[in-house]
Order: sequence, then C-alpha cells, then structure tokens
Amino acid sequence: MPRVNRPYVGIPSFLRARICEDLSMLEAAIAVLGVPFDEGSPFMPGSRLAPRALREHSLRFYGSGQGYYDPETRREYLVEEMSQGLIADVGDVDIHPANAPRTFENITAMVRGILDRGALPVVLGGDHSITYPVFRAFDEKLHVIHFDAHTDYAPFENDLTITNSHAFRHIAGMDNTLSLTQVGIRSLRHSPAQVEEVIAGGNRVIPMGEFRRIGAEGIAALLPANSRVYVSIDVDAMDMSLVPGCVSAEPNGMSYVELRDSLKAIAERHDIAGFDFVEVNPPLDVGTGVTAYLGALTVVEFLGHICAQPRWAARRLRLRGDADLSS
Repeated sequence: MPRVNRPYVGIPSFLRARICEDLSMLEAAIAVLGVPFDEGSPFMPGSRLAPRALREHSLRFYGSGQGYYDPETRREYLVEEMSQGLIADVGDVDIHPANAPRTFENITAMVRGILDRGALPVVLGGDHSITYPVFRAFDEKLHVIHFDAHTDYAPFENDLTITNSHAFRHIAGMDNTLSLTQVGIRSLRHSPAQVEEVIAGGNRVIPMGEFRRIGAEGIAALLPANSRVYVSIDVDAMDMSLVPGCVSAEPNGMSYVELRDSLKAIAERHDIAGFDFVEVNPPLDVGTGVTAYLGALTVVEFLGHICAQPRWAARRLRLRGDADLSS
C-alpha cells in the first residue's frame, strides 16, 4: 500500500526531495540549499528559522509526487523533476554563530559545490546578507535581478559591511556582475545615496510606480533575450499586508500575482543560473504560517516556470543521456 504522506509526516525536505548529505555525490538538476542565518539583520532576529519553515510548507504541494497542477493554466509543472528525482535537498550551510565571515565562507563553498556538480542552486534564506556569499560562488558573468522594497546598498561605514543592507553594494562591484536591476524599491528609509549611487553605477532602480507602468513583461524585457540571470527575491517585495512574518515589510508593495507574473516572464525570456528567497521570519508569522507558505509557493512556482522552458527540457534530455552512459 502506498504511503499517504500527509504534510505533517516525515522529515521535511523541500518537496520531499531526496536528501543529499555529500555534495560530491550530488546527482540532480536542482539543489535546494538552506542558509539559516540572520546575524546580518540589525533589527530583529528570526529568519534563521525560515529554511525549515519553507521546507515544511513545501510539503503541502507534494501531493502524489507527480508535480503540481495549476487550475488557471490547466498544466502540471515539475512532473519530471519530482517524479524522476531531479531535485535534491542538500541540507543547510553550517552556521558559525558570531562569526559571519566564516559562515559566509561556508555558504560560498556549498554553492560552489552545487555548481561544480552542474545543478541549479535554489537557496532558502535567512536574511538578505546571504545573497553576497551565494553570488560570489559563480565564476560566470551574470545579470542580477533583485526584487525588494529596499536597495540593500548601504555604505560601508562604522565597521559594518556584511549586514542585510550591504549585499548589493558588494554584488554591484563584482567582476562577474553584468548588470543589477532592482525592482519594487519604495521604502522611505533610504538615504539619497543608497538609490542615486546604484543608478550612477549604471544599474537600474525600478520603483513601484514604474513597475506598475511597465508590468511583468516590461521587467523581463529590460535585459537582452536569453541573458544568463541570477534572481534574488526578498519577501518584502510583496505588500506588507501579505507578509506579517517579515521584519522589514513596507506598504505599497507587489501583489502575489504581480511578483508571480514577473518571475514567470523572467523565466520565459531568460536563462536562470540560480535564485534565492529570503527574509521570512517565522517567529513573527501568524499561526497558520502564511508568510512561509507564500514563500514556499513563490519558490515552487518560479521553479516550475524555469523547468517548463524548452531550454530546461533540453537540459533534462542531456541529463538522461549522461545517466544512460554511466549505467
């Protein structure tokens, strides 16, 4: 008799994917990595618990293990990935409390290990400081699209350089960053320099007014078609009414549909090199865990749209061919 596998049963790997504890043995197209780190958050802790919460809520999409079905499009997504074991959960980065540089080294090493095995890294934070050590693991040149209420472009001063307000100042200055596009920016807690310096560096800041004028397709069209892109998603890109479990939520944010459609348009137009989802804070969330649920849903749908593209289907075929050759 097959297992019922209710969401509250078993060990919560992401989408009940098999767990890989040794990256040298990773054989998957997609590797989900947790980064339970929140020492980059200068206000309130708690996002260290998000990777576990996101995994738990992802189990609600598991169903029969044959992918997930969207009644609106009348399509199933992630069928091959889930049924053929193409997703692996590689666990969490080892965290060194009160030693953020050492933790960041571990983050970079694990992401590099995923890339060395040819898998797509899907990273569950944690606060937004983690995007910097994640991105520096990539050797190839990439465009970066960043969804957030804030630019996270604070100046390096007062011995503060690796908080969740600094990640994209680091990334904008890296040799492998082709461009930085920041979408949903709206917080009144920016200094002028935190916005103007991004733009002066040749990058894009898309506030909510402009976002609503150009829409999801307009965001995707900001880059040449088929660009290699890294995407970073802060849950506070969405309106604060949707994300009670977020320390830095702001009003006038995106609806779920606006963010979902933007990610779908990016997946259709571009080649995604990896992505992260950050800043869910489970201790602040309401009893049903709606913010963690919304986060898991966002990750699952974005992954579904990435894997629905012809370029990904070709990658699956190559993986099958490699598996046949090795058997």
